[in-house]
Formats: sequence, structure tokens, C-alpha cells
Amino acid sequence: MRIQLSDHFNYKKLLRYTFPSIVTVVFISVYGVVDGFFVSNFVGKTPFTAVNFIMPFLMILGALGFMFGTGGGALIAKAMGESQREKANHLFSLIVYTSAVCGVLLALFGIIFIRPIAAALGAEGQLLEDSVIYGRIVLLAIPAYILQFEFQCLFPTAEKPALGLYVTIAAGLTNMILDGVFVAVFRWGLEGAAAATALSQFVGGIIPFIYFACPNSSLLRLIKTKWNGKALLRACANGSSELMSNISMSVVSMLYNVQLLKYAGQDGIAAYGVLMYVSLIFQAIFIGYSVGTAPVVSYHYGAGNHAELKSLLQKSRVLIVAFAAVMFASAYALARPLSMIFVSYDEELLNLTVHAFSIFSFSFLFSGYAIFGSSFFTALSNGGVSAAISFLRTLVFEVAAILILPLFWQTDGIWISTVAAEILAVAVTAVFLRVNQKKYRY
Repeated sequence: MRIQLSDHFNYKKLLRYTFPSIVTVVFISVYGVVDGFFVSNFVGKTPFTAVNFIMPFLMILGALGFMFGTGGGALIAKAMGESQREKANHLFSLIVYTSAVCGVLLALFGIIFIRPIAAALGAEGQLLEDSVIYGRIVLLAIPAYILQFEFQCLFPTAEKPALGLYVTIAAGLTNMILDGVFVAVFRWGLEGAAAATALSQFVGGIIPFIYFACPNSSLLRLIKTKWNGKALLRACANGSSELMSNISMSVVSMLYNVQLLKYAGQDGIAAYGVLMYVSLIFQAIFIGYSVGTAPVVSYHYGAGNHAELKSLLQKSRVLIVAFAAVMFASAYALARPLSMIFVSYDEELLNLTVHAFSIFSFSFLFSGYAIFGSSFFTALSNGGVSAAISFLRTLVFEVAAILILPLFWQTDGIWISTVAAEILAVAVTAVFLRVNQKKYRY
């Protein structure tokens, strides 16, 4: 039975509707991890370090898709809730076309400046060369990468979350199969891993574009549209929290790399890379749930259904706590097996990674609340509060922790930093939800 945005959502229906989005984001994270697995086990430790070193820069460029997808999706769903379907399609088309053009410009920028940026971050010698090689190949697919992130947010808005999942599975299988063929069979090394990633991103971004450009059974379709700078600015402002969150996480990852080079050398960056791979998968559950619920929140906000907003928030709090408990227990118990997938060939690096895991896993107890809180305010078209939560969580608290805590606990202080930042973010999110309760009547 088809679930519509206008429905009343109990726990079962909420999980059914958000499940494709959760699996979609998890799957994207999993096939990103595949690159790391093949590079680490078939190419070597230095190329594996290079992938993790340059990835934050690539993620910053791709984050534009999340900004347009979440910020524009909220406006589109709100227009639907107000029964303005034609307006929704014009907004949808404007946002997709604009993001595609921006993607081309960002790809050119990245290809030109990736070497000086990597060098400025501390890469030198073979680490610098490997970072540039991998980065330039992946940058060729940045326009499609941006569209992939964007459509990931817009499929639920179009009431087609399952279709988004199928596209993601196709892209993921493309990456996994080509990684095996290019790296393990043909032995193309780092270039092969980068080519597999780039081709999978073309699949993930171009197939949805073709689908929405043709007649389809969803609520949205790409049509001829007119420039609307005001609407575009509103979408960007509303989605600025997700842009800020992704940029901040990437900037913080760069700072982590700098600190780890100082305190633990290249092994520290490799260990941190393993943590980030697992964290991407676990955090994807929170992000996917937030992406899936966002159009539902926006629709009922636009329709003035405050009782449903209250119900969605209460149920989401319960589900987030349940997810968090399961993820913490899993990460803590599986620290060694997960680490061995990537670095079993180096005992010293393995022990460092397992120790880091035992500390870092506590962050999963707290991270989901702030991720959902930021998305919730984006869905309510309050980009200011959403951006404040993301800015504090992913940049201010993280930067303060990563600069201060290692002074007291050296390398352990680096692993503790994320946990401390997430705890502070929970407190801030709770305050914002309380302060805005009367305004939105949730």
C-alpha cells in the first residue's frame, strides 16, 4: 500500500517510509568504504592514507548537492502541502539545473587547485602525488556526484523513496564490481579505484536526472522553468545547515589529519580513515532517517497540521535513542573485526585503530539527536536554527576539542574530541527545540 505525505504516521508507517532513505544513505557509505578496502589491501598503506587525506576536500565540493536537496526539498514539499503542484515542479527544475551548472564549475576549480591545497594541508612526496592522482580522476564526476546527493534528498519528496534506493544500489554495485575488476584483477592501482568511484557517481546522478526529465509516476518532473533568484536564495539559505554540516565535517577531518600527523604520523591518519569509514555507515542511519522524515515534516507544516508535527517529533526522539543504543553496542563489540577488514596486515596500526574505536564508539550515543534536530528545522524552513546546530556541532565544538584535548591526552585526546563535541551538540539541540516549541506548535 502506497504511503503518502498527507498520511498520519505511526511507528510502523514512519519506519516503512524512511527505510529506503536509510538504506540508500547506508549503501552509499558502504560502497564508499569499498574503495578503502581495495586500496588498503591491494595497493598499500600510503595510497590508502592518500584516499583518506584528500577525501574531505572532495566531500566539500559534493556537499552542494545536500544543500540544494534538503533546502529545496523543504520548499517543494511545503508547496505541495499548500496544493501548489506547478510551483513545486518549477522549484524542482530550477534547483536541479542550477546545481548541475555549479557542479561543472566546482570540478574545474578542484582539478586546477587540488595540488596546492593538498600541499598546504601537509601532504608531500608520494602522499601528495597519490592524493592528486586520486582526486583529479574523481573530480571529473563531481557534477554527477552533486546530483546524486541532491536526488537522494528529493526522491522522498517525490514520494519515490524506494526508487532512490534502487538507483543507489545500481551505483553501489557499479563501484563494487569495478573496484574488484580495476584494482584486484587488472591491477590498475589507485587510478583504478578512482575510476570505479567516478563511474558509479555518474550512475547515481545521471539515471535520476533522466527519470525526472521523462514522463513519470512521481509527484515531480523536470520542466522548462524561469530564473527565480529569490526562490533559489531561499533554498540555499534553508539548506545552508546541511552545506555547513558537510563542509564543517570535511574541514574538521582535515584538521584531524594535521593533528594526527603531528601526534601519530601517517598511521594515525590511516586509523582515523578506518574510523571514518565505519562512522559514515553508522551515521548514515541517522542521516537517512532525517532525510526520509524531512518531506513529511515540511508537508504537514505547510498544511498547518500541528498535531502531526508533534507526533513526528515524539516518535523520532524514541527511534533516534533506539538507533543510538544499537550502534554504540555494535561499534564497541566489533571494534577489532571491523578494523581487521582494513588494516589486518599491520599489527601496530591494527592495535592503534582498535584502541581508537573503543573511545570513538561513544560518539554514536549522542550524534543522532543533533543530526535529526538540524534536519527538523530545515524541514520547517528555519535554515537559521538548522545552520546554528550544524555549525556548532560539526565545526565550533569539534575544532575546540581537537585543538584543546590533545594538549592534555595527546593522541587519545584526538579520539575523545568527537565524543565531547557530540555531547555539547545534544545540549544545544535540546535548547533550540524547547525555545521554538510555541512558534511551530510541535
